[in-house]
Amino acid sequence: QLQLVESGGGLVQFGGSLNLSCTASGSTLDRYYIGWFRQAPGLDREVISCTSSSGGYVIYPDSLKGRFTTSRDKVQNAVNLVMNSLKPEDTGVYYCAAGRYSCSETASGYPIWGQGTQVTVSS
Repeated sequence: QLQLVESGGGLVQFGGSLNLSCTASGSTLDRYYIGWFRQAPGLDREVISCTSSSGGYVIYPDSLKGRFTTSRDKVQNAVNLVMNSLKPEDTGVYYCAAGRYSCSETASGYPIWGQGTQVTVSS
């Protein structure tokens, strides 16, 4: 059974960068669409991206386009989220999630979730 673990979160200054990884065990990620989400305190979970099984990806929020990208790492059986030019409003818990059939902008499209990793951007 597929299990996901996020890593790479931490504290970073305004304008800095972080690389998050979503590493899988129990199955190969090649079979899955991988979504990245984030949740800030007091706010709803927000979709960030989806990486297709072929490796193509889409960044959904306009505010993140040009700053965030994703990529697959087949050797590590992982999907990475590269975040540049970070802002305090990027602070939150970042989650990856897996689904079998298609990309989705909603959490309900992904039945398998990691536990999340905290990202804090200081001003």
